[in-house]
Amino acid sequence: MSIVVNNLTKKFGTQRAVDNISFDVKEGEIVGFLGPNGAGKTTTMKIVTCYIAPSDGNVNVNGYSVLENQDEIKKKIGYLPENNPLYHDMPVLDYLKFVADLQAVSKDKVQSRISEMVHVCGLNVEKHKKIGELSKGFRQRVGLAQAMIHDPEILILDEPTSGLDPNQIVEIRKLIKELGKRKTVILSTHILPEVEATCDRILIINSGKIVADGTSEMLRKGASGQEMVRVQIGEPEKRDEVMASLREIETIGIVDFDKESQNSFIINSKDDRSARKDIFNLCVQKNWVLTEMTPIQTKLEDIFRELTTTN
Repeated sequence: MSIVVNNLTKKFGTQRAVDNISFDVKEGEIVGFLGPNGAGKTTTMKIVTCYIAPSDGNVNVNGYSVLENQDEIKKKIGYLPENNPLYHDMPVLDYLKFVADLQAVSKDKVQSRISEMVHVCGLNVEKHKKIGELSKGFRQRVGLAQAMIHDPEILILDEPTSGLDPNQIVEIRKLIKELGKRKTVILSTHILPEVEATCDRILIINSGKIVADGTSEMLRKGASGQEMVRVQIGEPEKRDEVMASLREIETIGIVDFDKESQNSFIINSKDDRSARKDIFNLCVQKNWVLTEMTPIQTKLEDIFRELTTTN
């Protein structure tokens, strides 16, 4: 089940929380939605789930418009909001049954769906407690269970691992990956390694606009623009000679000393060119020992900061 966002805008007074954005999410795709606080992530998610209406533009969920077919769309979506509103006085099992009834789960499937959610969300030990007695991490698991109780085709998860410990994060990450094989998933998070480990694609939003869209590898390549490698050659006393020879290579744009090692260099190739073969041939010609040639990847964190930091 696909999601298509067309020229979506949401205004609150004079402020544009979402500013004319367009993107699509294909069936079976897990998309990570990144952005600083106030960037427009949650507002976009609320529009997709029909929680609020857009000021302009449209969202189509498998052909259904959020402007005209809200009831049909809500049946297809499981939504975990950012603040995870729960009824703290209700026991976990009672709450899940209540949500199943709200989502019109057929009576003959309610108990099996509750049992499955208790299992996949790791709630078995806590299932008889009131929600208000649970830790924040277990409340988050209850929120995930309610989002999935009706077996929706699309999951919209706003900070799904908020409040979970590292072991729980790994478990939920595995769950989302498994769900992504048969569902369409959009999730927001501030944990950048989690995005790389979980998502097929990354959308970065800043000040209401989409500023990046692609896989983590595509974003890195687009950010760096050039091949960058760390090279270690010869002995430290030869480093000036090595530096001079490297600068004469036609495919190399910039050479700098590596601050962390006396005989290592950070090398940037010229745009759309690779200098690795030329570096290797130079070492053979000069009879120098090449002990390291390691590609340097731009960190996703650096890309995020560059795209979302306003000057």
